[in-house]
Amino acid sequence: MGLQAKNKVDPAFSMSSMTDIIFLLLIFFMLTSSFITPSGLPVNLPSSETSDIVMQEVTVTVTNDLKYSVNDKIVSREQIKDELTALLKGKDSQVVLHIDKDVPVEYLVEIGGIAAGLEANVSIATKPF
Repeated sequence: MGLQAKNKVDPAFSMSSMTDIIFLLLIFFMLTSSFITPSGLPVNLPSSETSDIVMQEVTVTVTNDLKYSVNDKIVSREQIKDELTALLKGKDSQVVLHIDKDVPVEYLVEIGGIAAGLEANVSIATKPF
């Protein structure tokens, strides 16, 4: 008497879902790494234990020889408040400060205070250890 099981289980393992996940992760990391754009002026950023990725709407850069730029536009120290006011215009924005690690803290505090006074979220760009 030939009794056979009607439901046979195929022992083969399909890798197609695994490759889909790998490609999605690859695309995710490629896109998130492009959000970190270096500013126009060369800056030696300080190191930090944690470094979050933030969408950079407005960037303010200060080099070690005290050159200033707002969104890659070189400005003087006196023009920073006017530039930030024009760029933020009352909207809830993110300002990322690219401050060279050799710049005195008073310049960081001054620019951060201007951005905070315009009701923007202020972040400091760092590089991981």
